[in-house]
Amino acid sequence: MSLELQTERLLLEPFCQGDVSLFLHLNNDPFVRKFLWDDQMIDDLTAEQIVLQNEKHFAENKYGLWKIKIPGRSQVIGYTGLWYFFDEPQPQLLYALLPAFTKQGFAREAAAAVIRYALDSLGFSYLLAATDEAHIESQKVAESLGMEYFEKRTEEGKPTKFYRIQKPIALGNS
Repeated sequence: MSLELQTERLLLEPFCQGDVSLFLHLNNDPFVRKFLWDDQMIDDLTAEQIVLQNEKHFAENKYGLWKIKIPGRSQVIGYTGLWYFFDEPQPQLLYALLPAFTKQGFAREAAAAVIRYALDSLGFSYLLAATDEAHIESQKVAESLGMEYFEKRTEEGKPTKFYRIQKPIALGNS
């Protein structure tokens, strides 16, 4: 299944079965894995399982993880999407970029497209994003997206900050 999202500068394409080595490469980058994987390398099997689960999520729910690309370039610069963490009732917003592409607004732009899609097309009433307390840059992205600090919890032994964005309530004509 193909469900692409496009922004002013980016193309978001779902990961598919042929992207296992790409997913492995992205997640084993030291910058990406530092917070996303607690600085642990992932193996081929983990990458394959996530990509297969991603295809299932897209087929059944119309969401998952999208590769972030700059149109006209073949390189994938990171990924964004909706994924389940910490036994939450719905998936959370996730974004990760290779270090050469940070501080250029790409994470914000890609994540904003996912937020719009989740709230408008999927009908979510809210979205959460969780960041390690030490990951200040990720918190800045969440705040730039209009997400508000929601709560701090200990997850998997680490202090984790949660941000939330609520779908605006449409007011009827009176």
